[in-house]
Amino acid sequence: MEFTYTPHGVCSRQILLELDGNKVSNVRFIGGCSGNTQGVARLAEGMDVDELISRLQGIRCGSKPTSCPDQLAKALLAAKEQQNG
Repeated sequence: MEFTYTPHGVCSRQILLELDGNKVSNVRFIGGCSGNTQGVARLAEGMDVDELISRLQGIRCGSKPTSCPDQLAKALLAAKEQQNG
């Protein structure tokens, strides 16, 4: 299932990802710090969605209350909800 998420409070403008059952694939960030978002996207490839959410949720960027990894966790939660109906 392909999913698009609009992050809030970070530099990236959009997160694109796919869920194949519980596995995450094809994560792409539009905007944001290119090196960091590419790194997070590659590390996420093939991971279990719940494990990834657990690892990324709550990460902050400087004084911001969120970060691109935290927003990816939020995107994954929303994608899971959509997938499960």
